[in-house]
This record gives sequence, C-alpha cells and structure tokens, in this order.
Amino acid sequence: MLGYILSCPLHRCCQRSALLLVARRQMSSSSSSPSSLLSRLLTFLANRFYDVEFLLIRKEKMHKNKIRRKNVYFAFAQSLYGTNSASAYFILSSGGGFRFVGHSDWVRANKKGKFSWDFLKHKESTIEEVDMSRTIINHRGLSNLATQPTLRTLKLQGCPEVDDWFLARLHFFQDSLEELDISECPRVTAGGLPSLKNLKRLKRLNVSSLPRLSNPALMVILLEEMLPQCQITADNYNFSLGQVEGECAEVELRQRSSIEGGTRVGPEP
Repeated sequence: MLGYILSCPLHRCCQRSALLLVARRQMSSSSSSPSSLLSRLLTFLANRFYDVEFLLIRKEKMHKNKIRRKNVYFAFAQSLYGTNSASAYFILSSGGGFRFVGHSDWVRANKKGKFSWDFLKHKESTIEEVDMSRTIINHRGLSNLATQPTLRTLKLQGCPEVDDWFLARLHFFQDSLEELDISECPRVTAGGLPSLKNLKRLKRLNVSSLPRLSNPALMVILLEEMLPQCQITADNYNFSLGQVEGECAEVELRQRSSIEGGTRVGPEP
C-alpha cells in the first residue's frame, strides 16, 4: 500500500494535503465547538481517498484479467480433443450455448456455469449455431470459433466486449454465416458495420439498440445497399420521417458528389 501511495502523481498528493489543511483550519478555528459536517467529510475523504482509488483500480485490473483468461485460445484442449470439442468447451465455459450439425438439441451450461461433458462424444461433429449473448467474448476469443466452417448462426446480443475490431474478424465465416445478432452491443459503432459486407451469405442481421449509432437510419440504408440479400432488423430507434428523408438526401448528395468528382478526373477537353 505504501508503495502504491508513493507512486501516485504529485497533484494527487497536493490534493490530499489541501483537504487535510482545510479540515485542520476549520477544526482549529472553533476548538471548543464540535467539528462541522463539512470538516468531518473533508477529513474522511482525505483519509480514504487512496484506499478507494486503489480498490477501484484493483477491481478494473481483475476484470481485464478475467476477460483475458476467458478469451484465451484453447490450444491445449484442441490438441487433446480436436478442434470441434475445443470450440464447444470454449462456448460452454464462457456461458454460451451451441448446436451441432444434424442435432436438434442445444447444449448449454446451467445457471451455476456447470455443464455436461457429453459433447466429447461428438468429436467429429461441427457446430452450426452458437449463442454467446451476454458473455464477455472479444475478438481474441473469436479465434476459438474460427475452426468451425459450418457456422450459420451467431448470436451476440448484449456482449459488452464486441466492438468494431470484432466485426472485422467475422470474415472467418464469410462463406457460411447466414444469421448474425449484434443487438445491444454497447461498443459497436458505425465505423465497424461496413466490414459486414464481407459476409456474402448473410440473410438476417439484427442491429437493434446500438447506443453508439448516431445516425441509425442512415446506417440501415447503407447496410441494405451493402447486403441487398439480407433482412435487416433495427428496432428501438427513433426513425422519424423527417430524419429518414434528410439522411436519404445526404446519401444521394454524397453519391452525386462522388460521381461528379469522378467526371472531373483527367485533363479538360
């Protein structure tokens, strides 16, 4: 703890000294009367500031370590049980579920995170559908699913670590993925959605409730242009008529500007 305090920036030490000075002045100004609420509060904050900050930093570090452990590449499991069983183990240990090709039943962990090891009986079966909703999968953990060439459905609803870099790595499934759900993912932005154009066989895409989309109507229009064969679901947005018309006009203006700019390329006749 002492080493942590000594390593803090100088301005934090000055801040603590200022708080203590104010508290001492207020207490010494009226030594006969009990200390005021403000002075007691300042003294409390001065004494507890570093303890609380240390706990918050420690908590954040532990959370990052947990995400790193959960998304590590399961190379050892793959060497022992094969690629299909390793992918299945990663999904279950992360709190997700899956369905093998040719099977009707889903395999999931229970509420306590416990699961059956019967999936090891199907080492030769590839995975067709995966539900990783509400898990902490990130772009590194996606490598554990990249060995599944028959993956058709991937549900990622409400995944806090799914971001634009994650979407860019979905090109692993460009020849198989038909359904993708990235609704309620707080880190997905408009900058990452255009990378979904690589998913040639995508038929259904859910982009509902993405809080970092500033122009959802415009983004839906662009997605429909990039993926004409795909059904786009975009719920829980305020698609007013004026906003849609304005964004459509903006798209048309950009297209016209690019065309006119292309005609000006080269020497004039």
